[in-house]
Amino acid sequence: MNDTSAAFLSEQELMIRDSARKVATEIVATTAAERDRTGEWPREELKAAAELGFLGMHVPEEFGGSGASFVEYILAIEEFAAADAGFATILHVHNGMADMVARFGTADQKRKYLPALASGEAIAAGLLTEPQAGSDTANFRTSARREGTHYVLNGSKQFISNGNQAGCAITIAATTDTPEGRKGGSLFIVDPKEPGYIVSRVEHKMGQRSAHVAAIQLDNCRVPAENLLGEEGAAYKRILATLSEGRIGIASVAVGVARAALEAAVQYAKERQAYGAPIIKLQGVAFDLADMATQVEVARQFVIHAARLHQAGIACGREASMAKLFASEIAEKVCSDAVQIHGGYGYLNDFPVERYYRDARVTKIYEGTSHIQKVIIARSLAR
Repeated sequence: MNDTSAAFLSEQELMIRDSARKVATEIVATTAAERDRTGEWPREELKAAAELGFLGMHVPEEFGGSGASFVEYILAIEEFAAADAGFATILHVHNGMADMVARFGTADQKRKYLPALASGEAIAAGLLTEPQAGSDTANFRTSARREGTHYVLNGSKQFISNGNQAGCAITIAATTDTPEGRKGGSLFIVDPKEPGYIVSRVEHKMGQRSAHVAAIQLDNCRVPAENLLGEEGAAYKRILATLSEGRIGIASVAVGVARAALEAAVQYAKERQAYGAPIIKLQGVAFDLADMATQVEVARQFVIHAARLHQAGIACGREASMAKLFASEIAEKVCSDAVQIHGGYGYLNDFPVERYYRDARVTKIYEGTSHIQKVIIARSLAR
């Protein structure tokens, strides 16, 4: 495939992207189909990524991280998603939670947690979503009651990526003495080894089976007061501050899986013979591939644009939502078209496009559904 994006990337950005591409292609992709079948956690693959700094991309170098720029991070996520979208989701959630510790943590919290997160010794999870809430992130019911030197947490969390594998969990809970009520909840660093941290269910999913998603019950889970992340009552404000980067990250996952589907469709169309010639010579197939290539390239360029805005410190909530909306919508379309070009073979799990199609679907749901992104964009137009 033509790599026109490279002309607009710095030498450092290219180096990070190519390093991610190498480990994604040589290590992650080779086991992706088997992990899709078994749901096995990619332990060895994560170790390989950690050795090259991809589990500590938001962690400063002084704590063992790579201190990468946001654009470098987005480029890496696309590469891993092209190999295995579920693996990219694990990395994205992990790096996002590590970033919260790096940005909002105390000096002691950073020293205690960031080296383990950067090395992959501990995988991070975000206990934010609850069964009744979904995209309504302010509607959480988990409570945190202060008892001397500890907080005691009680509540249910749902759709928690990495939740059953976590060594560190960032949790939102309502502190009872916060006058703002539940919207004034607080963030806590929770140790999943605590008896009150219960993995009540590991979900069986349509796609992205490498990325485990769990239901977590916090049952009188005791958290030391020094594990309060940021000031009490500021959780919702902190979460809002990280929404744009989260959405741009998922947009990059969508671009990666769409790119993989496009590349597989092009290769198949060059090899598959019909009516005496490769089917890529058929106008209908060729036009479909042209549409797919255009959609992937436009999505990639806008995702990078949104990432550069965020990196420059420019408010980009609307652009992040546009990137997430467009990239996730075209990912489903491109993967569907790739299945169609493969014909009956595209419906078999012998060919990777069947997996890409299932993996792409959730990008329209997590980090805010497509409808939520449209609400955000529409509100920006009304202002």
